[in-house]
Amino acid sequence: MARKTWIEKFRVEKQPEIKRTDKAFADIPEKSLMLIATPRLVDAYIREIPPGTFVDTATIRKDLALAHGAEYTCPVTTGIFLRIVAEATYEELLAGKSLEDVTPFWRAVAPGSPTAKKLTFGQELIIQQREKEQQETN
Repeated sequence: MARKTWIEKFRVEKQPEIKRTDKAFADIPEKSLMLIATPRLVDAYIREIPPGTFVDTATIRKDLALAHGAEYTCPVTTGIFLRIVAEATYEELLAGKSLEDVTPFWRAVAPGSPTAKKLTFGQELIIQQREKEQQETN
């Protein structure tokens, strides 16, 4: 069976879940309410980030938790979903979509970050788009 494309991974129908943690996990204390987001939820968040503004993963996690009645957002799945959004966006660009019509993942994936280092297409697009947006908003 062929591997799923990033777009197929993005399109998986899942609903966000809130779970109470059994034990301490990463920066999340035991018995906390933890949101497990979805790629679509992360994508929707990124689409709301204004041009020239860059948000780190910790802020995304905090904002998503607050918006969904949780205390924390899972750091592991958030990282995975950020990568899925970035990789799916890159597939859309390769298929001919314009930069204006795709999710601006470069506003949420910093060059040199763990997520950026895993991208199959490298970090050049992130660097270029961040520089371009900074110039346009200054």
